[in-house]
Amino acid sequence: MTHHEHHEHHDPDPGPDPGPDDPHLVDAGLLAPVRAGLPAEAATGDGAFLRALLDAEAALARAQATTGAVPAEAARAITEAAADAHRFAPHRLALQARAGGNPVIPLVGALREAAGEWGTDVHLGATSQDVLDTAAMLVAARTLGTVLDDLARAERALAALAAAHRDTVMAGRTLTQHAVPTTFGLKAAGWRALVLDARDRTTAVRDGLPAQLGGAAGTLAALADHQPDGDATGLPAAYAAELGLAAPLLPWHTLRTPIADLAGALAHTAGALGKIAADVLTLARTELGELAEGTGGGSSAMPHKANPVRATLVLAAARRAPHLAASLYGSLVAEDERPAGAWHAEWEPLRELLRLVGGAAHHTAALVATLRVDPAAMRANLDRTGGLLVAERLATALTPRLGRAAARDLVTELATRTRTEGRPLTELLAERAESTGLAPDALAALTDPARATGHAAMLTDRALERP
Repeated sequence: MTHHEHHEHHDPDPGPDPGPDDPHLVDAGLLAPVRAGLPAEAATGDGAFLRALLDAEAALARAQATTGAVPAEAARAITEAAADAHRFAPHRLALQARAGGNPVIPLVGALREAAGEWGTDVHLGATSQDVLDTAAMLVAARTLGTVLDDLARAERALAALAAAHRDTVMAGRTLTQHAVPTTFGLKAAGWRALVLDARDRTTAVRDGLPAQLGGAAGTLAALADHQPDGDATGLPAAYAAELGLAAPLLPWHTLRTPIADLAGALAHTAGALGKIAADVLTLARTELGELAEGTGGGSSAMPHKANPVRATLVLAAARRAPHLAASLYGSLVAEDERPAGAWHAEWEPLRELLRLVGGAAHHTAALVATLRVDPAAMRANLDRTGGLLVAERLATALTPRLGRAAARDLVTELATRTRTEGRPLTELLAERAESTGLAPDALAALTDPARATGHAAMLTDRALERP
């Protein structure tokens, strides 16, 4: 909608706006425990979007006042009218939005009325997408601030875990099976690296979120008409500065790189946190018991359970995020100078993706800060396969004595017997001491998992040097 577009029809009066406790509210978070009651929920709710829309309209008036398009008194009056969000009913605006396809149209009408004699200077020369895109960037920037705070909390907790368990030996697992020994410190350091990757990508995207201002077809034509000198090329930068957003090089009504970049960073963050959750869920299984959530959740039927609820919520968010990001990537295909449907299709997936990632970051920070590590269980699980975790190391050590093929054949034979006979690999090796030439102390050293972790400690130290 431009300044002159006021011919749309309106639905009948939708009635009073429901209060915050109305049981008929569309989305109170009942089925979304991952974000219910958290900062990300508040930062992305209808009230937050309304606040951002009003902030965008007020900032436009102030920017136009600096360039002489509107009087300073108009900018002050519009900013004052926009400051009181309670005078604008979100549910009423939502119902009225059906007429024009977006909530900016009825909001502009209400804001013009609230601004009184200066109402004609509201939304001067702008189009609805300018304001809604800009508001979406404001909401994203504000939500990403909470995400980054939680990622910082998670990073600190993971750094402490990695340092504390630098030498805590555990079974490394590949394709769900014991592979070779590793350390929990290295695993925690890897988790931290993912969190830092998410932090860096999220920070870069947040700092580049642009304002949107182009007018009806992205030419700044109507905006220029209201400039005393007819030049509106500097207005988008002034507008962005008012909002603390990046100045756009071009109007991006159908150039949706900012949305795609945001979707990518959010999906990556969800996946990075999901990896941590998946590992915790695996290692917290009753059969393993190597990790446990500090505050497990209960069961409606089984009072003995302490379920890993935080990890479950994080993993649920990670499973949903890629599909939401795909919807946003799909909107890159936006025809003409303003799209029908592509832009509209972004709003709900973007909000849900912000909420999921905000919730996942919050729960991850709490999860790793209270995570219980059981080194004794890790050591006990190392012994479950009778020493097979060191088979690769043994084959390497025996190669100079027996040759590569003979060493591998021997270790393969003994590994098979370990699985079928249930006898430890060390015991079977001791029976072959004459052919292997291994003294008892050498055998003990070679089969000790704690001495078979390679450079895990050094890699952990190196990872922790990353700021």
